[in-house]
Amino acid sequence: MSTLHVLSHSPFGDSRLASCLRILGTHDALLLCGDAAYALQPGTAPFSTLHASGCKVFVLTEDAQARALPVPDWAEAIDYPGFVELSIQHDKVNTWL
Repeated sequence: MSTLHVLSHSPFGDSRLASCLRILGTHDALLLCGDAAYALQPGTAPFSTLHASGCKVFVLTEDAQARALPVPDWAEAIDYPGFVELSIQHDKVNTWL
């Protein structure tokens, strides 16, 4: 079974990202939206942690653009139809509220 984990809170405000990464399975994926996109800010601890994790990372294009964040080559920018497609491809969707 695979799970799509959806994060929307800044990685600098709490430990949701770290908690999510601890339970991420090999077939799981992580979607960053809203302020969670700040995890892709180069030179930060969340950026380094995500890169080192090797997990499948996606970010909503409009959220990365709104925050002027470049999308690294190890992550993929998607639009809302892509978000829906990811949700369909995974057995479960877990939103970290």
